[in-house]
Amino acid sequence: MSSTNMPFSQSDIALDSFASRVLIWFTQQGRHDLPWQQHHIDTPDPYQVWLSEVMLQQTQVATVIPYFQKFMLSFPTVQQLATADWETVASHWAGLGYYARARNLHKGAKQLTQIIKETGSFPKTVEEWQQISGVGRSTAGAIVAMGMRNFGVICDGNVKRVLTRWAGIDGDINKSATDKQLWQLAERLTPQQNSGEYAQAMMDMGATLCTKSKPACLLCPIQQDCIAHAQGQETAYPVKSKKSPNPEKHSFALQLINPEHKILWLQRPDNGIWGGLYCLPLQFQQKILEKKVLATFTDDIIFQAEYTTAEQIIFEIFHHDIIEKFNKQQVIKHSLTHFHWYLMPITLQLTMEQTHLLHQKLIQAGQKFGWYLIDEVKDLAIPKAMQKLLSS
Repeated sequence: MSSTNMPFSQSDIALDSFASRVLIWFTQQGRHDLPWQQHHIDTPDPYQVWLSEVMLQQTQVATVIPYFQKFMLSFPTVQQLATADWETVASHWAGLGYYARARNLHKGAKQLTQIIKETGSFPKTVEEWQQISGVGRSTAGAIVAMGMRNFGVICDGNVKRVLTRWAGIDGDINKSATDKQLWQLAERLTPQQNSGEYAQAMMDMGATLCTKSKPACLLCPIQQDCIAHAQGQETAYPVKSKKSPNPEKHSFALQLINPEHKILWLQRPDNGIWGGLYCLPLQFQQKILEKKVLATFTDDIIFQAEYTTAEQIIFEIFHHDIIEKFNKQQVIKHSLTHFHWYLMPITLQLTMEQTHLLHQKLIQAGQKFGWYLIDEVKDLAIPKAMQKLLSS
């Protein structure tokens, strides 16, 4: 294929030799001890590749390894993951963040189990894998390449960083035109044979050599024709449009303690943030963007959107007590993708009468909750923000 037919600034010689250089480097210098790697196994396991790829989305390898190992011990097959109850799966995921991934993983396991039951095997093509919950184009390519040993193309964040620098692609990486160009280049460079090993090699290069800051260019197998390196502008790539500042969300986080010294924990609704996980009751106060108040709990629509049914019940009973206990010095910041959450812990010691009233109202409303001693909370599936509150 001639480079004149494609929007690439590199020569055919550079394009044709790219994969072989990367693969030689990987053989000699790449990581070969990650628990989910399949390139040194006679019969690859697509389940392990799928599981690891979902976990690695927006999460570093060092963080993922213990979670992956724990999952594989408890759910060694996709069928066992599919039949596990959600609370068990959630407890294994707790602390890893981006909890929609866990939801999709559990749903995807059920989908895959049904496909295997009907066809006798995992999906075989990128298009088929993209029908599984939470599996996008690059993840599907990685699974097919590494888990099925068929031709698959990846173009995740690490790979895009390598390619924009090497090819000098200076378009905004968040624009569809640039994304299309990167996918064309990724497909052009991916070898028909050993695309799985090549995929692992490219992820390794992005993670260990072509890093966001201080890339190790002298050790890089493609630095001789890397345009960003020639310009001395490695960290200028990839080009990204400036992000707008994230708003701030302010909420009280309540520790409601009954006379038996047990704390109330609510199970979050399946939809929305932290779906299915256990959290302290939250009482939204306001949302702010650059000192401008965007919303407050006094707006009925906002109140209905921000407060779960259980939290509305708690607000009704304890609102005045909460305000009296508020201490501005105690604030925990927890950053999520689209906003920064400021959680203000408040402890209320409940009487027997208050405990009974709250307990009965929550049961009548069909809410999922439990009273737990502090030592028992470690066995619950709780998000990282709650872990921060407990350790504060």
